[in-house]
Amino acid sequence: MELKEARELSFDERLGMLLDAESLDRENHRTRARLRHAKLRLDACMEDLKIKASRGLDRATSVSLASCDWVRDKRNIFITGPTGAGKTYLACALAHSACRQGFSAVYHRASSLFDELTIAKADGRYKRMLAAIANKSLLILDDFGLEKLTVENRRDLLEIVEQRYGNCSTVITSQFEVKLWHDIIGDPTIADAILDRIVHNGHELKVKGKSLRDPATE
Repeated sequence: MELKEARELSFDERLGMLLDAESLDRENHRTRARLRHAKLRLDACMEDLKIKASRGLDRATSVSLASCDWVRDKRNIFITGPTGAGKTYLACALAHSACRQGFSAVYHRASSLFDELTIAKADGRYKRMLAAIANKSLLILDDFGLEKLTVENRRDLLEIVEQRYGNCSTVITSQFEVKLWHDIIGDPTIADAILDRIVHNGHELKVKGKSLRDPATE
């Protein structure tokens, strides 16, 4: 605003503008902090998403996801599809939207998370690490199912979903459809327990098409 225009405003109006600017600056700072702590694999946002019905994502679905109502309702999203179809990008874009709307988030690649939890058990950080995951409004679990879970992996995953059940949202990306996850998890009893806690209030979003990493892909 020009100085002359500012002088024409009343004291209360100028004070209100200053307070609004201060509030906006603080919220932007908090958003940047949430994004930094989320450690997203990709710098992605819903506004840059290439929406094509042929890839399994339409505009109505995109707008609905970007609203983050599903996070408010503690629901889960499962993004499945072939390698390079944009699953990780979409997951990170959803987390970006959540952070901008005041939710905390954290990204983990499934295999790396299981490795970190194994190390955490050895050095005494296991409970703290689980608590840190449980406290996040949104957990991104990327590349789930590339390898069948071990006994230890299954127990860790059950502990995570049990702590988050009914309290938070989770986005899981996988090359395999949800109906195949039971076999990937392995033990039928534990698989039933895990899937019961995440699938009943979740929605599977199947992305399609050639790899976006292919230069020939439009």
